[in-house]
Amino acid sequence: MASSDQSSGRRLIGQILKDRGVLREGQIQEALAEQRKHGGLIGQHLVDLGHASATDIAAALAEQAGLGAVDLGRVEPTQEALDRVDATTARTFGVLPLSVRGGVLEVAIADPLNTAVLEDLAFTTGLEIRGAVADAERLAEKIRELYGEEESLEDAIAEAASAAVGDDAASAAQSAPVVRLLNSILHRAIADRASDVHFEVFPDELRIRYRVDGSLYEVEAPPAHLALPLIARIKVMSDLDIAETKMPQDGRIALSIDGRPVDLRVATIPGIAGEGAVLRVLDRSAVSLDLATLGLAQREIDLLEEATRLPHGIVLVTGPTGSGKTTTLYAMLNYASDDTRKIITVEDPVEYDIDGIVQVPINEEIGVTYPKVLRTVLRQDPDMILVGEIRDRETAQVAVEASLTGHTVFATVHTNDAPSAITRLVDLGLEPFLITATLELVVAQRLVRRICASCKSTFEPDEDFLRELGPDAELLRGHTLAFGKGCEDCFHTGYRGRTAISEIMRVDEAVRRAVVAEASTAEIRERAAEAGMRSLRRSGLDAVLAGVTTVEEVLHETMGTW
Repeated sequence: MASSDQSSGRRLIGQILKDRGVLREGQIQEALAEQRKHGGLIGQHLVDLGHASATDIAAALAEQAGLGAVDLGRVEPTQEALDRVDATTARTFGVLPLSVRGGVLEVAIADPLNTAVLEDLAFTTGLEIRGAVADAERLAEKIRELYGEEESLEDAIAEAASAAVGDDAASAAQSAPVVRLLNSILHRAIADRASDVHFEVFPDELRIRYRVDGSLYEVEAPPAHLALPLIARIKVMSDLDIAETKMPQDGRIALSIDGRPVDLRVATIPGIAGEGAVLRVLDRSAVSLDLATLGLAQREIDLLEEATRLPHGIVLVTGPTGSGKTTTLYAMLNYASDDTRKIITVEDPVEYDIDGIVQVPINEEIGVTYPKVLRTVLRQDPDMILVGEIRDRETAQVAVEASLTGHTVFATVHTNDAPSAITRLVDLGLEPFLITATLELVVAQRLVRRICASCKSTFEPDEDFLRELGPDAELLRGHTLAFGKGCEDCFHTGYRGRTAISEIMRVDEAVRRAVVAEASTAEIRERAAEAGMRSLRRSGLDAVLAGVTTVEEVLHETMGTW
């Protein structure tokens, strides 16, 4: 179920259902409160609360998108229609063919925002496509019922490898075996919880790898001659220039996997053996925007909640790429969002849609830069502003100006730990007195893999194990620790899922005095530790003691920190 985008001008789902007499205003507000607390889609919260049925939501989504609605309990798809769309395409895109009449193929879809799939079906089937919105769960059940067992990736590779797909990129991209193969690759990636899918092209090899819980895993890959058709197919789906092979391109693919809306951010890159691509998977239904689910200690959750109540000031979240910075900031804004505050985000790119928050994408190619957009945003009377990244002096200066004029600014920077964020701001050209006047809180974060619950086991660390930990050994001595043996559920890695470890530095008077005195990062860290800051390493070792992760994970992710 897709949620409405308030900034796009479409009628809101809640308002449509209210006008239909399905909901009362109080029920809408209750669902919105649940959405702010837990994230997810407003339609699903309405169903979970018992305020509306799945059929009600599907009908409202259809009206919102200007499409019809269909009740799959009363419609039986024809075999002629089913033959027009293969099983992998149906599963990957959440589309069910219903009937063929006069050159028109009628299909049911779960996500009315995913109009790209209708255009793609028109191209591959040669028919006019008419879409109707159906309940997502019922649609997924019907697809499984009518199409039977899912084709394996190995079968899809074998079929594509033996098919004649041609040398022309445009025609090869529309070849049925290539279409089914890419759909199988994407469907399996999402089923395996991959965050990224890598297509790497070498002279005699095409390599496909999934990134799961931060680590790359190679999967069975097609023969090298299918590299060009697969990359061409990716470019067609993401509306990129299929003829441009010498320049990197960026695009986006919208999918609906088993009724779940999924966005793929596509980045192609030219190489000496041919174009490669990386697809970033943004599963909107899987992300949790609840501070309590991030893995933080209660004291740290309290600090973040407190930061959302600041009348002005700057809050920074720092860490390497892929450390969950944006998710933490979204969770904070989601907690803060209510009818009394206007929140605007400026991002490159906008990763997840959040109801009730105005989100503005950066596009530097046409001059839509962070500083330019931020100055415009300040004229929109916001209470809170999210800056996707402070990467230059001008952006940092505008963030400071916003804070000094009564706005709360949330932003990310790339530094190794919390105290280093101050050094980074100085390096960008900010005066220490401006930093102390505006900076309120710095959160440094990493993601560590969780021990798989299905194969979790325990052991007593011996002296040889403890000796390698150096001064950290005393914290673990005498405690029982956990590890994962490896099983089918975790791909035999011993880990499944990730959680955050963090250090949160409040910029109190002692830290401010150190900054104004141009103290070293080590001295600033010492002042923050005296005020109770828990280091990244200590946060990780506490997670080890709680049986959440392993010593190896913590040492790997906190290397180079204190």
